[in-house]
Amino acid sequence: MNTRKEIPDSLAKVPTITLGFWVLKILATTLGETGGDAFSMSLNLGYLTSTVIFAVVFATAVYFQIRSRFFHPVIYWITIIATTTVGTTLADFFTRSLGLGYTGGTSILLLLLLSSLWIWRMNTGSVSVYQVANAKTEAFYWSTIMFSQTLGTALGDWTADTLDYGYLGSIGIFGSLLLLITILHFKTTISRTFLFWSAFILTRPLGAVLGDFLDKPLDHGGLNQGRFTASGVIALLMIISCLIFSQKAAARSH
Repeated sequence: MNTRKEIPDSLAKVPTITLGFWVLKILATTLGETGGDAFSMSLNLGYLTSTVIFAVVFATAVYFQIRSRFFHPVIYWITIIATTTVGTTLADFFTRSLGLGYTGGTSILLLLLLSSLWIWRMNTGSVSVYQVANAKTEAFYWSTIMFSQTLGTALGDWTADTLDYGYLGSIGIFGSLLLLITILHFKTTISRTFLFWSAFILTRPLGAVLGDFLDKPLDHGGLNQGRFTASGVIALLMIISCLIFSQKAAARSH
């Protein structure tokens, strides 16, 4: 895999949106769930301490991502994983430590996400990922992603626990919604930007409930595979997927 590639003015600093992108995104969000829970629960660091740790990792990854003059798949996907791990522990801190509950936490995080998208659009005129090519748009891009990853954890817990659909039921719900978006993409002329962000947001709760299904105890509806074991397997799958699927910079829209 070519991991260092200079980006000319005609290309954005994000990967081309292909099947490989979505496979990696789902794996990354699943890894974020198991990895975040491994630190906060298995290591007993708690949600706040784990959030601080992952927030530092996230800030560092974003710094290198924005500073890079090249499209670098390794840096990009490390940053995605960082957003989803900090999103996991931050959502748990909101919903559990602060006592907001899954419904309250989901509502607040949805508002923050929509506000981020609105501010981004007001400042740049578009929220298309194909225009992410400078520090300003990247800052909006990564902030929005972080909010979407945090929302996804709360949303996954809300459907699995509050609505009592369980992990498998929630996987079916979010998987069906993603299938619907895929059909709309190929069969309609609905805004591709709207469909992208809809799919991007929904892959997070899918990964969250999939991660919980893998590592939660049997009496809680999970497979009890262990958080560190599950995280290691998913990380390995991500590496293999990166080698299988070509990672190229997306063509920039104007």
